[in-house]
Amino acid sequence: MRKHFLYILLFISLIAKSSNASAQQGVNDTILLGGIVVGADTFAMVYLEEVEKTGKLPRHLARARAKQDRLRYNVYKVYPYAIVAAEVLKDVDVNLEKYSDDKKKRKEYLKKVEKELNKRFKGELEELTITQGQLLVKLINRQTGKNCYSIIRELKGGFSAVVWQSVALIFSNNLKREYDPEDRDREIETIVTDLEANYYYKYKYQRQNALMHAKRKT
Repeated sequence: MRKHFLYILLFISLIAKSSNASAQQGVNDTILLGGIVVGADTFAMVYLEEVEKTGKLPRHLARARAKQDRLRYNVYKVYPYAIVAAEVLKDVDVNLEKYSDDKKKRKEYLKKVEKELNKRFKGELEELTITQGQLLVKLINRQTGKNCYSIIRELKGGFSAVVWQSVALIFSNNLKREYDPEDRDREIETIVTDLEANYYYKYKYQRQNALMHAKRKT
């Protein structure tokens, strides 16, 4: 500690010597300042920029802000997946119409789509938190107009839908829950509306979606 203190003193003394040396360079090296005379003393007058200092937020407001920040982060995290899900589902619905009379081709097509989605998203989706998973279920409903239970039932059958709903309930989720932008999910809707206004997802996933559609058509 004493050695560290000596280094600080040495550093200060070097600055002082440097300042003295520069001050002796010439009589015209002086910076002129305004001054105020108070009695026998003269004080330099320097105008500084205004600095705004705010008090610490009350605890309840700080908690509310932290909660809002977490919600915004989670929505930004999962919203792009909801966009992709809506696009994929729209494409799937169109293609299933073509195979409405051929169960074998229908099954083969769904298996192909599932394989592509697993390859692209499985690792990422497995890393989502429970809260993020709950938000994703809500936002998929928002983007598609269908709850996740109905989507699974249409594509995988009623038994699979019941199984996945049972698993979801264990993790405090509900695949049948409908998105409620006017009341229960109003805060989420505000964040998503702001996100859409800035076209955040459009540029990040535009190329990815094009690649996915190209793969399905080959």
